[in-house]
Amino acid sequence: MTELSLLLPMLALLLAIGAFAGIIAGLLGVGGGLVLVPAYLYAFEAMGYGGPSLMRVCLATSLATIIVTSLRSVHAHHRKGAVDLEILRRWGLWIALGAVAGTFLASSMKSVVLQGIFGGVGVAVGLYMAFGKTSWRLGESLPQGAARAATGTGVGLLSVLMGIGGGTFGVPLMSLFNVPIHRAVATAAGFGVIIALPSAALFLFTPTDAAPPLTVGAVNLPAFGITIAMTLLTTPIGVKLAHAMDPKPLKRVFAVFIMIVALNMLRKAFLA
Repeated sequence: MTELSLLLPMLALLLAIGAFAGIIAGLLGVGGGLVLVPAYLYAFEAMGYGGPSLMRVCLATSLATIIVTSLRSVHAHHRKGAVDLEILRRWGLWIALGAVAGTFLASSMKSVVLQGIFGGVGVAVGLYMAFGKTSWRLGESLPQGAARAATGTGVGLLSVLMGIGGGTFGVPLMSLFNVPIHRAVATAAGFGVIIALPSAALFLFTPTDAAPPLTVGAVNLPAFGITIAMTLLTTPIGVKLAHAMDPKPLKRVFAVFIMIVALNMLRKAFLA
C-alpha cells in the first residue's frame, strides 16, 4: 500500500497545480495542458520520481483531464450555437488519426525527447501568444483535400506530443483561415475532445516503468481527479477576474511565462 508520507505531499502539490490551471484557463482562455504538463513534471520530480517514462505520464494525465474540460466547454458553446459542426465533421477524422499516431509515438519516446518537443513547440506558442494578431490571414477558407488531411493530422499529433487540447493549435489555425474568433474558440473545444478521448484511452494501456503511485498505464489517477476537482472550483474565479481587468497584458505575461517554462524544458533535455 502506498505510504501516506509519499502520497500526501504529492496531493498537496496537485491541489495547488489544479487551482492555478483553473484560474489561468478562466482568466486567459488558454488550454490547461500548457500549465499542467510542466507542473506535473515538477511535482513528480520533486517527489523523487523520474526515469525515461515520466514525461509520458505527464502528457497522458493532462490529456485525460482535457476530456472533461473540453466536453464541458463544447457543451456550453454549443448551447450558444457557436460550435461549427461542419468543421468538426470535415476535420475530426484527421485530427483523431493524428492523435492516435501521436500516442503511439509518445509511447515509444523517452522523457528527454518529449521534453525537447514540448520546449521547442512551447517557445513557438509563446511567441505567437505574445505577438500574434487576430487580423493575420493565410487564406479566406480552411484547407481542403490533402492539405486538410496533413494539417488536421499534424494538429492531432503535435497536441498529443505536447499533452494539450485543441485550443492551442486549433484557434490560431482557424483564425488564420478567416474563421471568426468566437467560432474558432468554440469549435477548438471540439478538437480537444477528438484529441483527448482516443489518446487518453490508449495511454491507459501503455506500460510505464517507475510511475508515481496509483498510475494506470500512463495516467496518474490522483493527478487526474484532483485537477478536475480544482479546475471546477477555480475556473469561475478566473472568469470573474477576466471581466474585472484587461486580459491582453496578462496574456503577454503568460506568454513570457510559457516561454520560460519551455526554455527550461529544452535546458533539461539538452543536459540530460
